[in-house]
Amino acid sequence: MKLLRYGQAGAEKPALMDAIGKVRDLSGIVSDLSGVALSDAELAKLKALDPATLPEITPERIGPCVAGTGKFICVGLNYADHARETGKAPPEEPILFMKATSAIIGPNDNVEIPRSSLKADWEVELGVVIGTRAKYVREEDALNHVAGYCVVNDVSERSFQSERGGQWTKGKSHDTFGPIGPWLVTRDEVPDPQNLSLWLDVDGVRRQTGTTATMIFDVKFLVSYISQFMTLEPGDIIATGTPPGVGMGIKPEPVFLKSGQVMTLGIEGLGSQRQLTIPAGD
Repeated sequence: MKLLRYGQAGAEKPALMDAIGKVRDLSGIVSDLSGVALSDAELAKLKALDPATLPEITPERIGPCVAGTGKFICVGLNYADHARETGKAPPEEPILFMKATSAIIGPNDNVEIPRSSLKADWEVELGVVIGTRAKYVREEDALNHVAGYCVVNDVSERSFQSERGGQWTKGKSHDTFGPIGPWLVTRDEVPDPQNLSLWLDVDGVRRQTGTTATMIFDVKFLVSYISQFMTLEPGDIIATGTPPGVGMGIKPEPVFLKSGQVMTLGIEGLGSQRQLTIPAGD
């Protein structure tokens, strides 16, 4: 299934996309795409519905594809060629950091360029949405805890991230730095998360092209690994790293985002996003 949320920010309703691309309202069936609604049992109930019996809608805005996210966990340098373009060695264990959940926005919402920003950057990533609680899970069982997958743009401010001391979180957490969606594509429709192509354009210029096949640490390993350090709860999101082509890696001179630019990005089978960059508000 392709599940989504639509409506004004903070008042989104759940929906699904049917086989011919029509959006069908789910608010009479489930209150939101969060918590227990993301479990295998509840998703199976949604899958068993006849979409034709649900109200058809034409959403003006698509919101974040999952609600109630408690943790937004990111994996750094998880593609060897991306690590090399940043001048760093590929890690021997996953590099983990957190992005504030207040950064989460819809897939086509505007992205703010922070005040005093010098090096705002883009990162297309495969997002993994947790469906059932995962604590100390084995690698061979890890995917059973995944509700599905989505597109993530791990927007970053590199000078905040690497030149202001401390951890990476401050460069990753500005409001709007976490577009997710358009859809939560359920696990059964993504038989191999390590065989998906990714891409990102800025103002129509292709900047990133990659495949999840070149991840250093694959999805099942990451879910198992992270669950050794913290309990993963339904709605938690893991952003699994980005392929090469980020602005900071462009030669001979890096290229960074400024207001008035358009990012478009997508992942095979998971949909696409479009964001306009704007100056930060209050």
